[in-house]
Amino acid sequence: MRDVFTTRSRGQVLGTITACGAVLWLVGVALGTTTRAQEPANFRGGAPSQVDATAIRTLRLRFPAGTRSNWHRHSHGQLLMAETGKGRTQNRGGVVTEVVPGQPWFTGPNVEHWHGAAPDQEFLQLTIGEGTTTWLEPVADDVYRTPPRPR
Repeated sequence: MRDVFTTRSRGQVLGTITACGAVLWLVGVALGTTTRAQEPANFRGGAPSQVDATAIRTLRLRFPAGTRSNWHRHSHGQLLMAETGKGRTQNRGGVVTEVVPGQPWFTGPNVEHWHGAAPDQEFLQLTIGEGTTTWLEPVADDVYRTPPRPR
């Protein structure tokens, strides 16, 4: 069997590769993949640019019913989002509040707080943060069991 390069000219091979690339590009456009040429159509007033996000940490934590963190604080603050279940949170000196899916909340830099599941329901949260976390003492049972206020 002959090698494809010996039976076809370089021009034919290059033409085939170019045609395949064009087809793949058209399929990508049809499927809605974003290219630099498409970006301005998705925004008005200019196109945003990505900034370095390597220091950002994201994770999902599942708290079994009755589980909560210790008191702690984050050097850059923390953004949380309830995904499923029912949770509780409190800033030091503040009221205990209940959190439910679809309710994001932000705790500012160096604000001491805790968060976790309700006593009778597990809780899944999305966590977004940067910087360092300083862990403190456990949350007392009587504080955790304080009836929460809705957000």
